[in-house]
Amino acid sequence: MKTYSKILILLNLAFVLAYFVYAIRQKENILHNGKLVKLELAPADPRSLMQGDYMALNYKEANKFFRFGQKKRYDSIPARGYAVLSLHENQVATILRLQKDKTPLSPGETLMEFNKNRFSISIGAESFFFQEGKSKQYEHAKYGLIRVDEAGRSVLVGVE
Repeated sequence: MKTYSKILILLNLAFVLAYFVYAIRQKENILHNGKLVKLELAPADPRSLMQGDYMALNYKEANKFFRFGQKKRYDSIPARGYAVLSLHENQVATILRLQKDKTPLSPGETLMEFNKNRFSISIGAESFFFQEGKSKQYEHAKYGLIRVDEAGRSVLVGVE
């Protein structure tokens, strides 16, 4: 029984390690090959006592799907799906529509995964951590810089 337990533990460890390596390689691939998208930021609280210096990110485009008096529109949004983006000058994106599946997609449109939460939709990363004492550098940031792959997976690469 002891030998069997050791083998089982080693197999589980190998599986977990392989999964982490796969996830890291997937993010690295998005960083190197993904399309750069800029999403305009909306005001958010910039500090956390527990987490140190970071910027909570709130995207203007995500906010347009939840406004008071539009509950019926918000209720029609699927819990998970894809935001279809149109890129304009300097890679600044606007959300054209939200859809459950990857299709339909017209030429020039880009997909980005989203999740619907209680009061809004979540696209991209929701916080940006930076080195302590560098808050002045980021306090006037206007855009979140996000790399997106063909499948709609995204990685935050910075703010500008």
